[in-house]
Amino acid sequence: MAFHLEGLVAIVVFYLAILAVGIWAAWKTKNTGSEGDRSEAIIVGGRDIGLLVGGFTMTATWVGGGYINGTAEAVYVPGYGLAWAQAPIGYALSLVLGGLFFAKPMRSKGYVTMLDPFQQLYGKRMGGLLFIPALMGEMFWAAAIFSALGATISVIIDINVNISVIISALIATMYTLVGGLYSVAYTDVVQLFCIFLGLWISVPFAMSHPAVTDIGLTAVHHVHQAPWLGSINSLDIYTWLDNFLLLTLGGIPWQAYFQRVLSSSSATYAQVLSFLAAFGCLVMALPAVLIGAIGASTAWNETEYGVPDPMSKKEADMILPIVLQYLCPVYISFFGLGAVSAAVMSSADSSILSASSMFARNIYQLSFRQNASDREIVWVMRITVFLFGASATAMALLASSVYGLWYLSSDLVYIIIFPQLLCVLFIKGTNTYGAIAGYLFGLVLRITGGEPYLYLQPLIYYPGCYPDENNIYIQRFPFKTLAMLTSFFTNIIVSYLAKYLFESGTLPPKLDFLDAVVARYSREHMDKATLVKSDNIVLNELAPVNPRHSLTLSSTFTNKEAFNYVDSSPELSNTEDN
Repeated sequence: MAFHLEGLVAIVVFYLAILAVGIWAAWKTKNTGSEGDRSEAIIVGGRDIGLLVGGFTMTATWVGGGYINGTAEAVYVPGYGLAWAQAPIGYALSLVLGGLFFAKPMRSKGYVTMLDPFQQLYGKRMGGLLFIPALMGEMFWAAAIFSALGATISVIIDINVNISVIISALIATMYTLVGGLYSVAYTDVVQLFCIFLGLWISVPFAMSHPAVTDIGLTAVHHVHQAPWLGSINSLDIYTWLDNFLLLTLGGIPWQAYFQRVLSSSSATYAQVLSFLAAFGCLVMALPAVLIGAIGASTAWNETEYGVPDPMSKKEADMILPIVLQYLCPVYISFFGLGAVSAAVMSSADSSILSASSMFARNIYQLSFRQNASDREIVWVMRITVFLFGASATAMALLASSVYGLWYLSSDLVYIIIFPQLLCVLFIKGTNTYGAIAGYLFGLVLRITGGEPYLYLQPLIYYPGCYPDENNIYIQRFPFKTLAMLTSFFTNIIVSYLAKYLFESGTLPPKLDFLDAVVARYSREHMDKATLVKSDNIVLNELAPVNPRHSLTLSSTFTNKEAFNYVDSSPELSNTEDN
């Protein structure tokens, strides 16, 4: 395949435009936030992200390269089809559930990152443990989509994969580095527009190609391959349900999602953003579904692609760029490539920023340097943005099974973090002992279930498992959901058991080495465990309290809006006058 100079010029122009928007957003908002809140402004954008920009950036976070390419691939692969393209519906439902049940309590309590409630309730050690699967999910996701982008660009304009990955990662890291959430949000608006326009322009040209059969006919009839609507075998129903629940429930506990929730100007706005993004995800999936259907309806021997077809060449995962390359005019395929590049960068920058935000606040500041200045936290965040971006790029270039690692880490987010989030927000009385036990039980059950993408044999053979062509056993039983439920109930049972044993005197207080039961309710630890709000503390009790000038673990979780309310309260003014 020849080198396409026009394609390279188009990509360079697009990348420079995205970089310019990111730098402009950073410059426009460089003075946002007070002198002591610059780090928070970078993480949550000063909590003034409006509906328009917020809706775009939350949608673009999910509509990434994996989302677009994966949906097209699922529809194209014979035997699977649209029935197995679960991401659009799964992620849309995830956003709806997040908006209904999780956005309001997280935003109304004034948290800065997703890990804040865990560290507030369970302590810094547990926050550090939960940071591990959260970081793995974000980093391997970024690496996987960088890898997909390199392969996509190489298909269209035939340049070295490594060069395209490095340049794409460098640009996404650069504007995230200078502008934080503001740059990510404003570039997401441009990128989402490019995705929508680029893919929808490509669809009519691809559909009208002479080698493409009417997709209405191929949806239900075997023409070039099995119908692209697909079907679900009775033996695979539990696997389908397991994967669907993983997408729906496991799509909630991601820092990239809660970063948008917490950046909203109010809890109600956070809910509305989630619903808007759910609708946006469904709309943005439509052209990818159509491109997958076009790929399944094409006689590839009548195109320049030739024989065998992409499935036989094991290039099914590249069906979207292949359709753009061989079924569209050259100038259209380049425009579609810009859309795919936009999809990738809109997810990669979010993952890099999410990982650096959690590290700077929940690990560096709250665990090691509680008295660190705001300027120090900002520099830690910038350094980690660069390091995490470089790490994701290195994994995309060097790891042969990046997608396998991401599948495993996303499973850990579903199995470990989701039940912990349920407990910390909705189950009263859970403590660190239950959290650790649930964490370990979920981890063990997931690892012992095996992972075909990493060629890991299972240690527990659930009913219905069978060997694949590599003699790696595949589980049909919904063991991921079983592991998640086991983690959830273990947390509750062990928490209440520990509470009973300590409070009844069966175990002496000195054995409460995590300070999770006895010390938690003592007077000197009350401010560590209780979030100060205007509805859980009498106003006149706040009047004689001297303000704190140093940054402590408790003060970082204080809802500052409560104090603003208290200062203007006539009840407090009367108390001071007396």
